Amino acid sequence: MDAVNQEKSIRREEPQSTPIPAAGKSDKLDDKAVELNVVPRAKSDGSPTYGDTPVASIATGSGVAVFKWVARRLATLMISLVAVLVSIVTWDQYVTSPWTRDGRVRVQVASVAPEVSGKIKELRIVDNQFVHKGDVLYQIDPFDFDVALRTSKAVLEQRQADVHVKELQSERRRRLSDLATTPEEQQVFEGNAIQAKAAVDAAQQQVAQADINRRRTEVRSPVNGFVANLLLREGDYAHTGVSNVSIIDTDSFWVDGYFEETKLARLCTGDRAEAKLMGYAMPILGHVTTVTRGVSVSNAVAVPRVSPTSTRFIPGCASHSECRFELRSTMFHRACRSCLEPRQL
Repeated sequence: MDAVNQEKSIRREEPQSTPIPAAGKSDKLDDKAVELNVVPRAKSDGSPTYGDTPVASIATGSGVAVFKWVARRLATLMISLVAVLVSIVTWDQYVTSPWTRDGRVRVQVASVAPEVSGKIKELRIVDNQFVHKGDVLYQIDPFDFDVALRTSKAVLEQRQADVHVKELQSERRRRLSDLATTPEEQQVFEGNAIQAKAAVDAAQQQVAQADINRRRTEVRSPVNGFVANLLLREGDYAHTGVSNVSIIDTDSFWVDGYFEETKLARLCTGDRAEAKLMGYAMPILGHVTTVTRGVSVSNAVAVPRVSPTSTRFIPGCASHSECRFELRSTMFHRACRSCLEPRQL
């Protein structure tokens, strides 16, 4: 009986345990404060406890809180670094890098004109047809030129026969003695032979001219390209030097880009260049071939006037320079497969 009363008195003297709030609701609770406010009580098996909560569970809840705090700080730091990196890249690409939206694809166009006049007898091309260098585009009626060629050849044969006779006469006069001929007569026959030789040379040149005019009746393409805006028809009359066929030279494509003056310092000949055409996802690769030094000042006139300024340039800038890219034809044909026929270069 005394032992039971002693045990009850010991229990009344034990302090009440303070409950520990959950780890998720007490993230800001200091570990040291927890140790001061909680008094351990020994269980019958000898393991220390804080009220009804084991020590291991308190340590686990405190570690999760620290981990969450560190994770939030790291996430904030990573987001800040990514934002700074994106800002630097964007600034370099759109402000300091030499790029422009004001660019134009350009190409050389060969204007074909006949070198002789005549009626077109045969037309061998159609509009938008691809032609190779040297292909016959159309043929002019060659009848008149055949006649001129045969006539010039006949004249040449006549001149050759005449020079042969006069050379023999001059040779005979040189062999005669002074009693049979005179020096004056010898000089006359020698001069006639020389004139006959000159006539032969002139006749040969006329034959060559007639022959090349005959070959010029076949008008050929000077470049590789596409026939554009063909209005020529069989029966039309072709005039010498008047263009009647246009061919887009597919080996001469390039891009003209107009840049701000503040970015020209970063443009150098030989730099790699990339151009993206409107409507095509694949960019065109090339390199800078020339940077034009000429400056066009639109306001440099006798009567001052203000011209509209494009928003693509620095406000107040009245001029711009030109940067030219050289493009590889294979890349361009691959990018423009929908509008240009692919071909082997």
